[in-house]
Amino acid sequence: MAKQYVYGDYEKQYGVLREYAMELKSKNPGTTVKIDVETEPNGPFPGQILTAVGLDSNNGIYPVAYAIVETKNINSWTWFLEHLGDDLDLNSSSNFTFISDRQKGILAAIEKLFPSAEQRFCLRHVYDNMKLKHKGDELREAVWCCGKVYNIPKFNRAMEKLKKLNPEAHEWLSKIPAKHWARSHFSGRALTDSLTNNLCEVFNSKLDEARDKPIITCLEYIREYLTKRIVNVHKVLDKCKGSLSTTATTILENNKTEASKMRVLFNGADKYQVTGLWMEQYVVNLKERSCTCRKWDITSIPCQHAIAAMYDKMQNGSECGDPEAWVSKCYWLSTWNAMYQHTIDPINGRSMWPRSDCPTTLLPPKHHKQVGRPKKKRKRAVDEPIQSTKLSRKHLTVTCSKCHNKGHNARTCKGQGGPSEAG
Repeated sequence: MAKQYVYGDYEKQYGVLREYAMELKSKNPGTTVKIDVETEPNGPFPGQILTAVGLDSNNGIYPVAYAIVETKNINSWTWFLEHLGDDLDLNSSSNFTFISDRQKGILAAIEKLFPSAEQRFCLRHVYDNMKLKHKGDELREAVWCCGKVYNIPKFNRAMEKLKKLNPEAHEWLSKIPAKHWARSHFSGRALTDSLTNNLCEVFNSKLDEARDKPIITCLEYIREYLTKRIVNVHKVLDKCKGSLSTTATTILENNKTEASKMRVLFNGADKYQVTGLWMEQYVVNLKERSCTCRKWDITSIPCQHAIAAMYDKMQNGSECGDPEAWVSKCYWLSTWNAMYQHTIDPINGRSMWPRSDCPTTLLPPKHHKQVGRPKKKRKRAVDEPIQSTKLSRKHLTVTCSKCHNKGHNARTCKGQGGPSEAG
């Protein structure tokens, strides 16, 4: 009864879902709310939460959309992505980039709706699938090395190393096109080298407390979390200085440090041969904003080789501008600030909501309660160690509280055991 009082009744909240949607839209103009219903109720409630999260200018979480659906399948993902596409003005020819954990149904839905989109697969989930048959720390490092390197020659060498280490694992990984999981094969149009969907995982972890709540309570938990998150980002932005976001500034400063150690050879036009301390040599083309190491091409933040070429150009009397001026606009501090100018306005309590004139009342789908206590904890990987918060009693000798002899406890005490420690 107390839980029902605090969180609301599961069934009754479906009946006022339309009024909740109307209140949201009236207080936050431009908000998209879609309610799709079936004539015959089916499936469990409160359902599954789908989320779409973007990268902001600081490589942080920027939640874009969320939905509660009956289950995660191709139909629900298609419905969700159709509305996401409408809001973001995406169509079948849009050059968008999606990164996912290859959840059931999502790949087919993306391919159906956005065939021109670039699809990346979270490398952590790819390895999690691999380690069901092939595992080991050395193998994990080899797989991540294949994904992390930025150019194809290094990728080929990393794959050869993996093949020598475990031919079966190499064969398994080779069946997944490298364009989906390896930086060396990314097109560069997304302006990020991200290999995982950790941002989605982080966002979803924040919603754990909402998952088993009634539908409006769940939706309100998410809305209030997003409201607080925007305010927290504002606090960070108020302290920022310079022309770039915090993360972009850190990356660029590290690249500047490395650039000072490089040797540069200019060809008299727009190209530079840049050699590092370990004799790794790359070609930089400032006119095309590219380097054969491909870091600049993929992230749109000048790599150490490009910065070394810029320094050489300035030392020879040519105007070049600071390295910050060569960073993509998406990483500018002004862009980051503009992203968070929109705030989420508060809403009234239920008694103040507008009344819907729709003649039908929404009913919850049929709920089939599973046997046992609902599971809320994250499902562990097969080989993930269990971290206990209890102290181990292994190798400890039990002392009886009655006779103070060792080797037994008070419940089994018959005066047996080792010598007494009582004085």
